[in-house]
Amino acid sequence: MRLWFWLSCICLSLWADAHIFVYHRFGDIKHQSTNTSIEVLKKEFEYFKENGYKVITLSKLVKAIKDGKTIPDNWVVLTIDDSYKSFYKNGLPVFKKYGYPFTLFVYTKATEAGYGDFMTWKQINEAKKYGELGFHSHTHPHMVSKSSKDLKKDFATGIELMQKRIGVKPKYFAYPYGEYDDRVKKIAKEYNFEAILNQNVGAVSKFSDIFDIDRIALTGSTNLKSKLKIKFLPATWIEPKNYPKDGIVKTIHIKIDTPVKTKKAQLYITGYGWQLVTIKNNRVKVKLDKPLKNRRSRLILKLDNDKISTKILVKP
Repeated sequence: MRLWFWLSCICLSLWADAHIFVYHRFGDIKHQSTNTSIEVLKKEFEYFKENGYKVITLSKLVKAIKDGKTIPDNWVVLTIDDSYKSFYKNGLPVFKKYGYPFTLFVYTKATEAGYGDFMTWKQINEAKKYGELGFHSHTHPHMVSKSSKDLKKDFATGIELMQKRIGVKPKYFAYPYGEYDDRVKKIAKEYNFEAILNQNVGAVSKFSDIFDIDRIALTGSTNLKSKLKIKFLPATWIEPKNYPKDGIVKTIHIKIDTPVKTKKAQLYITGYGWQLVTIKNNRVKVKLDKPLKNRRSRLILKLDNDKISTKILVKP
């Protein structure tokens, strides 16, 4: 019995993955698509507490990835995008009650200009006593549509404001709307962030790209239990690299970077749903002729053990 338990622990540690979740608004019924009610938030926190999950800081997870350490399966990181006032008024008291740390990604122009729906610098400064702060852009643009010059101006302005107003040089960056491509990612890396976070469905392991870390969005309609089952799938998306110029996906080519025994997988394309695909020599290669229906589309490869890899395509 002891041997079985010991072997089970080893297996869990070998395949362990953490999860990062992102919230936006709290107790704000005017914006249901991005809102989490306080009742649901408390239920989620109770679920973490009762099922052995450990809510840790983003900095602890980032350090573990950098050090190449095995990520415990029960680690959870909580992030909040946009620095809405509803977090300060409704969400923060719940985080404080449970003692759960967080990373708040700040939309600097909204705060600097005094937009009514967003936190003030004073409130952000108070919130950082209980968590960490990251950068979420200055103007919250659709970054893929912006010129490189405009992007660099946005980064420089917002980072300077955070240093000037609250004495924080942000170590972490999260893309507005979760949108990016290779060019945007390259520019973001120029600002020496310790980690960059997307908003793709997926888990986090010691093999995660520190500058392309998956986060799962949580709203009141999200099934938390199912999201916690997701595992990290190391994969290289060879084709397409970015949104195709003609808007048509002709080939999907994915290299799975770990040996797999299964010969089948599920492939998801926004607007088309799931389809069964074949794995051959650890690769998925599918010929298609599918016009993308949205300016933002996601491609998801899923194995039968809930291992997932996601690619986002955003039209410039």
